[in-house]
Amino acid sequence: MTTTQIMQRILLWGGMLAAAVAIVGGVVGWFLAEGAGVASALVGTALAIVFCMLTAGSIVLALKVSKGEMVSGAFFGVVLGGWLLKFALFIVLVFVLGEQDWLHRGVAFGSLLVAVIGSLVIDCVVIATSRQPTIDSDADDETQGRPASGARA
Repeated sequence: MTTTQIMQRILLWGGMLAAAVAIVGGVVGWFLAEGAGVASALVGTALAIVFCMLTAGSIVLALKVSKGEMVSGAFFGVVLGGWLLKFALFIVLVFVLGEQDWLHRGVAFGSLLVAVIGSLVIDCVVIATSRQPTIDSDADDETQGRPASGARA
């Protein structure tokens, strides 16, 4: 599985998580604060989606810019730039949304927290089950990756 396929799987599962968080958060938000609660749940979910997409997108872009070399300045520069963009965006959104009267802070925080923790779990599960090789070199034709006869592993 390639890194791009891994990021696509993370985005797919993240979208399903976001839909679930939006639905459950919307229902909980409705019972806590009616329309403001539903809007707050959707805002928290949307923020989590944006931040997850920025992470996966920055890694895919970094791989393209660095031509597949994960140990290069271009790769780390793009990923760090994406991280700095997320940090700045988060600070701006905290100040802008914190001043809004229509926002129910508890519902927004709860949906954002569940979405972020869920996305971290998705990242871990997808990467752990991706079966990425740990050695980049090709196997010898003779041994096909197994130790030669008589060799000790």
